[in-house]
Amino acid sequence: MTLPAAADMALQAFTAAAGWEQRARLLMQWGERLPALDPGECCEANRVMGCESRVWLLAERVDGHWRFRASSDARLLRGLLALLLARVDGLDDTQLANLDLADWFAQLGLSRQLSPSRNNGLQAVLQRMREYLA
Repeated sequence: MTLPAAADMALQAFTAAAGWEQRARLLMQWGERLPALDPGECCEANRVMGCESRVWLLAERVDGHWRFRASSDARLLRGLLALLLARVDGLDDTQLANLDLADWFAQLGLSRQLSPSRNNGLQAVLQRMREYLA
């Protein structure tokens, strides 16, 4: 399966990074590029439960392909969300249902830096995305 363009760009940037410090800087940069949600979109109906930090997720299906928008009040998590959104952008139902989140972050060289709580939070976001499939 080919990666969405943004995910391919992320993979190239993160695999070229020399170590954790460069990856952390990249992560912050990706988080800063995450488009802000409107204040009204940061409401309980859009909140992802299961995250220690507050995370909001919105989904739209265009011609059978998913487009997600998300935000968080935590800087590092915004970067992780940006990388997750890059990976899922434009996927169809089957691709989204079969996405291996751990493999994606391992490819980026970030899995060792994901604490159990952060990993659980990202899994909660992915689970919320998959709930839209029903």
